[in-house]
Amino acid sequence: MIVWINGAFSAGKTSAACELIDLIPNSTFYDPELTGGGLRMLLPQKKLAEVTDFQDLPIWRRMVVDTAAALLAELPGVLVVPMTLLRQDYRDEIFGGLASRRIPVRHVLLAPEETILRRRIAGREEFADDPEHSERIRQWAYEHIEPYRAALGWISADALTIDTSDLTPSQTAQRIAEALRTGEAKECGIVQTPEPRAETVASGVLLFDEQDRVLLVDPTYKPGWEFPGGVVETGEAPAQAGIREVAEELGLSLATEPKLLVVDWEAPKPPAYGGLRFLFDGGRLGCEEAARLLLPGAELRGWRFVTEDEAALLLPPTRFERLRWALRARERSTVLNLEAGVPVGVQGLSP
Repeated sequence: MIVWINGAFSAGKTSAACELIDLIPNSTFYDPELTGGGLRMLLPQKKLAEVTDFQDLPIWRRMVVDTAAALLAELPGVLVVPMTLLRQDYRDEIFGGLASRRIPVRHVLLAPEETILRRRIAGREEFADDPEHSERIRQWAYEHIEPYRAALGWISADALTIDTSDLTPSQTAQRIAEALRTGEAKECGIVQTPEPRAETVASGVLLFDEQDRVLLVDPTYKPGWEFPGGVVETGEAPAQAGIREVAEELGLSLATEPKLLVVDWEAPKPPAYGGLRFLFDGGRLGCEEAARLLLPGAELRGWRFVTEDEAALLLPPTRFERLRWALRARERSTVLNLEAGVPVGVQGLSP
């Protein structure tokens, strides 16, 4: 299990975490900031110059998951992680990656009053022999108060919030430990299917609105938008997998079996295993059908109908290329159906 202690910079996360490991048997302290510091030594300056925060590096988010899993494999028990996470998609990616490895996360937010938070920031002296460096750190903390305020909506809806305005680090740790014992600090609901160990077969279903815009969904457990769909289970037909996934993800029952548009091979590219990918045409949704779409909050953050140009901005390149092939196949199929009045299979077209 992981206890993830979130909060603004200077909220007292690290101090509370250090106290907490003395209260929880078989617990280990892990600070992902050390991983960020290591990347500063490992990555070329050109790469580091692309971001202002190491959290923006995809490799950092992957390494946090990998390191946490490795620590728990080596030291079973509880991992206490003090780390500010203010971007919901980063939280989803990290917690989803942990969930895929069957590692439950208890999310705790330390939330002192802002006046007290500012007082703590003003009193920080990280480097006594380097006042300028200490001032840069204080300024960094001040600058992140507003992003922290903006993130409070989703964090507080997901995490157990503890007002630490009048609590010492020891008292804060005791409060967290009690919440863990009583179940007040619940397991975070981000979920993800287990990571594959070999190539997979997956089915996606394209659904369109009355303007022929395509429906995309925003998964909580991985970056980038996606088509409704998922991995084909053992013994399951790809089209039936698409029907099942649409029902599970959107609460929509397809009246007819979707038509195959594209079969694609996604080459293995570590850490992904790749595999066979199917895209089906699920047809057009009317306004009333679209209004009834439901989302499982633990898996999908949102959905939207988009044009092809808008999809190019949301989909990773490989998925967008697959969509382009599917749209061209669908257009050709529609033309032939209208002209010849007969059903048409997948055509070998250039996108």
